[in-house]
Amino acid sequence: MLCHLSALLGVGILLPLIVYLVKKDDSPQVARHAREALNFHISVFLYALACVPLFFVFIGFPLVMLISFSALVFAVIAAVKSAGGIDYRYPLTLRLV
Repeated sequence: MLCHLSALLGVGILLPLIVYLVKKDDSPQVARHAREALNFHISVFLYALACVPLFFVFIGFPLVMLISFSALVFAVIAAVKSAGGIDYRYPLTLRLV
């Protein structure tokens, strides 16, 4: 659950990466959640990075705010689902790991 909420804790990509590397052989369920959270945080970072050139056209700031709000909502939904033992797949997430 903490992997999904890691952006709120200020450790974003780092916590899911550490949990995934440590627990991938011990607990498949924890590894799945950590991998999903890691993919989500990487995707959000890439989406926000893609908005940087749009700041010059004055649409970048609203898009980054929308991405941030969506990331917060999806992270809370994923944390609630993972606390209940349900696998959650984030929408619009690049599966990189």
